[in-house]
Amino acid sequence: MESYRITGGTPLHGAVSISGSKNAALALMAGALLIEGEVVLHNVPRIGDVFTMIALLEGLGVRTAWEGNSLYLDTRTLHHAEPDARLVNRMRASFYIFGPLLARLGYARMPHPGGCQIGTRPVNFHINGLRALGATIEPDDGIYVAHALGLTGARIYLDMPSAGATQQLMAAAVYASGLTVIENAAMEPEVVNLANFLNAAGARIEGAGTSTLYIYGVPRLAPYVEYPIIPDRLEAGTFAIAAAITQGEVELNGVVPEHLHALSAKLTEAGVEVYEGAHRLIVRATRRPKPLDIRTMPYPGFPTDLQQPMCAFLALAEGASKVLETIYENRIQHVPELQKMGADIVAEGRTILIRGVDKLKGARVRATDLRGGAALVVAALAAQGETVVDEIEHIDRGYERLESKLQALGAQIQRVQLPAETPPAKEVSLTL
Repeated sequence: MESYRITGGTPLHGAVSISGSKNAALALMAGALLIEGEVVLHNVPRIGDVFTMIALLEGLGVRTAWEGNSLYLDTRTLHHAEPDARLVNRMRASFYIFGPLLARLGYARMPHPGGCQIGTRPVNFHINGLRALGATIEPDDGIYVAHALGLTGARIYLDMPSAGATQQLMAAAVYASGLTVIENAAMEPEVVNLANFLNAAGARIEGAGTSTLYIYGVPRLAPYVEYPIIPDRLEAGTFAIAAAITQGEVELNGVVPEHLHALSAKLTEAGVEVYEGAHRLIVRATRRPKPLDIRTMPYPGFPTDLQQPMCAFLALAEGASKVLETIYENRIQHVPELQKMGADIVAEGRTILIRGVDKLKGARVRATDLRGGAALVVAALAAQGETVVDEIEHIDRGYERLESKLQALGAQIQRVQLPAETPPAKEVSLTL
């Protein structure tokens, strides 16, 4: 079992280059299935979820190749629409291929997706939207079997602005005849990145970045497209929080500061100095943070994916903080792990209450999910003594070369092979 061994207490200093966005890369890789030809994606992060998506696409007949952080996809060899259920079960984003497969081939057989266990993540928005476009979808023992002789434009209203549903339905609607309107659409930068990619291939999508999308159907897309992945705002946010909690100074390069405005505002409110430049952000902290109230919201609100690292940051605040998680009801599994490190933190339903302590202490903890694991790394960087973070395969799903980037900033972190922690033996009383 691979783990991180971290000795905390060293302020982070220096500059770090931010990788391409995990969520954007997965969406563009799924959208590439609409293209019968060649796709070249630049700035693709070499992370676990991207490798899972590659395996998923290769299982469908797509040929892939790497050159640095550029990924080549040859989708001309796509020959079936029944993805491997074991791969689909590894991550939520695997479901994004359902609509593009259906739109291009007229048929798809899609297992229910897996991913981090952070709460109920129904796919009804996806299914209902595809049905509105004219697809026939029937569940069959945990498999969604879909047929469509031809999709037709429709007006679709999303009960909540789901980024995944917005991306999937926008992609499928590219081949739907007529006009499709998606209302209450997600406004995330990753949605905009996908829309721009599809438009570069010949799609006609308007309104990306607003709550209403207009997709005018086209008969086909260009046989070749080359496009870059946007920087990962969540990786950037994690490094910003790491700089702040260690009272260091870090320059984040290759970012879009606008994508981080909600985080920057909260860090500033906590007393952290944040400076924006062209494609860079400088984060400097010299004291313990002030307490905060945070409510996670869809973009441009405070991102749910940074809630857990921010809880680690607020564990050292000078006062009491309150964090309300409105997106995923079970995104609280980091709470008992932070308690092991001395944090005064409790979860009451979706509300997390934190009373800042003077110091955190090293402990052996477990990454229960991707961003929860990042929160433990952030906490460990500031804790006294040594922390071991187990099950870091969750962290590898979304962070490229995390330990080497942190090491370059002065962090004492190593990837190590350790035996699983053995639970204490139970006492047994014998009655003679």
